[in-house]
Amino acid sequence: MSTAEHGPNVTVLRHPLVQHKLTLLRRKDTATGEFRRLAREISLLMAYEVTRDLPLETVEIETPLERMEAPLLSGKKLCFVSILRAGNGILDGMLDLVPSARVGHIGLYRDPQTLEPVQYYLKLPEDVGERLVIAVDPMLATGHSAAAAVSRIKQAGAQQISFACLIAAPEGLRVLTEAHPDVPIFCAGVDRELDSHAYIRPGLGDAGDRLFGTK
Repeated sequence: MSTAEHGPNVTVLRHPLVQHKLTLLRRKDTATGEFRRLAREISLLMAYEVTRDLPLETVEIETPLERMEAPLLSGKKLCFVSILRAGNGILDGMLDLVPSARVGHIGLYRDPQTLEPVQYYLKLPEDVGERLVIAVDPMLATGHSAAAAVSRIKQAGAQQISFACLIAAPEGLRVLTEAHPDVPIFCAGVDRELDSHAYIRPGLGDAGDRLFGTK
């Protein structure tokens, strides 16, 4: 993984399996079902890194042979917040790793004229302020939707938030980092730039359309 090149709060996962699967995901001829499966597999692998610093406590257990002191996660469990709709494409893989996590959803769409995010849905656990929240969205393009989502999650009381995506653009990293310098960002790749339509180049196209076969 690497952080220095893109800022101290950005972790790029360089694991060979992550990079291999990301390349397959990028291919334009990757079918919807395969795209969905790869996104799920990559997000599961990413979840290992995103959850690396979860706090542990020591408890006493009994094995078939003897009693011992052993580590368990301490405090409230995770909350994954999917930024709709494409966030659901990587939510499932993270839930494969942490099936007991709570789940929230935030719906934002990008105004085609202003490119600014507009919220249409928000549902979070009541105790979100006591949990580590990981906001997920496959693409960090302009960064405006991600920054708006994190702002609303903070307004709901969350104090520990991370953001995870598959691919980020430098522009999006700047916007999210400037808006929320306290939020660590995890991604599998940082691409070259945004084009005039705010698509990440070289990217992988529209993640939502490719996940759900809507285009």
